[in-house]
Amino acid sequence: MRTRFMRKGVYVALMLAFALVAAACGGGTNETTTTAATGGTEATTTTTAAPGESTTTTTEPEGMPGEGIKVGMAYDIGGRGDKSFNDSAAAGLDKAKDEFGIEVQELEPTAGGENREENLRLLAEGGFDPIFAIGFAFAEGVDRVAQDFPDTTFAIVDSVVDQPNVLSLVFAEHEGSALVGAAAALKSETGTIGFIGGVNIGLINKFEAGYRFGAESVNPDIEILSTYLTEPPDFSGFNDPAKGKEAALAMFEQGADVVYHAAGGSGTGLFQAAKEFTEQGGSKVWGIGVDSDQYNTVDPELQDFVLTSMLKRVDVAVYTTIKNFVEGVAQDPITVFDVKADGVGYSTSGGFVDDIVPQLEELKQKIIDGTVTVPDTLG
Repeated sequence: MRTRFMRKGVYVALMLAFALVAAACGGGTNETTTTAATGGTEATTTTTAAPGESTTTTTEPEGMPGEGIKVGMAYDIGGRGDKSFNDSAAAGLDKAKDEFGIEVQELEPTAGGENREENLRLLAEGGFDPIFAIGFAFAEGVDRVAQDFPDTTFAIVDSVVDQPNVLSLVFAEHEGSALVGAAAALKSETGTIGFIGGVNIGLINKFEAGYRFGAESVNPDIEILSTYLTEPPDFSGFNDPAKGKEAALAMFEQGADVVYHAAGGSGTGLFQAAKEFTEQGGSKVWGIGVDSDQYNTVDPELQDFVLTSMLKRVDVAVYTTIKNFVEGVAQDPITVFDVKADGVGYSTSGGFVDDIVPQLEELKQKIIDGTVTVPDTLG
């Protein structure tokens, strides 16, 4: 940086000298304008020279609003590239980086996630502020690290941490899941659908509860198969596509023709299973994605098997939080992203649910109006 600005200074000095010489040789006033690029913006130097005098005016470039702000992001298992939860967070970070010019550092956990807290500390020690923790599993680590770095703002997705410097970003997953549950029931021809959870914990139970409610609101007699890939403290169920495929194939064999997953990176296995079962058996089956619009993230040969996706707008939560930080706008300690706030919803990519959109929108409006309350627990 120092070398660049030295070169710029020499350049401007030379242009000034040239202007002075030209003015001395001529009898009038000469004006020279020099424009130099500096970091994507332009600085303009105007030199006005008359016989015996010179005046120089420099207009400094306007920087991007987020320059000097360092944003850290600690992903959960699967990291950037999971084509689901983490990728949604990454999309919000990328958008903020492009629009505000923030500096970014991203860290991923080990396979078992043992270094979640260590990653948060590394970012805090590096002066990153704010720092995002992507996933409920960071809760205890955020609680401890936030106390050790009281002047740093932390934001955690999917959990509530009661510290004055922590922003909790939570979602009404049950509401979005109700919409895709209704879609599953409306599209099912066998009367049997399925749900695959990554890990058997309260948060993922929330997805299943909404899914069951939505499906049963359409068909009270529908059969719903359910399985979880792992039990805590084993969280590998969020990043095991082979296990996801095995579970999905078992459900298809039992007659399910639509299966919804809330299993992070394991969900890729669901769509692989749908393709394999359809091509081998002749009857069309579907998978329903989660978090991101998975029609747009799976390999092209799997797109025809993605009926819809439950959109959990982690990207919106991340982007909005950074925008507020850059602009100095205060944010509530707890922000809930629900159907009404467009924090959750369903996708229409591929056009496979176009024929049932009116029914889905009717249910959505009832949830927004409060005439329908979607349960967030099983039982």
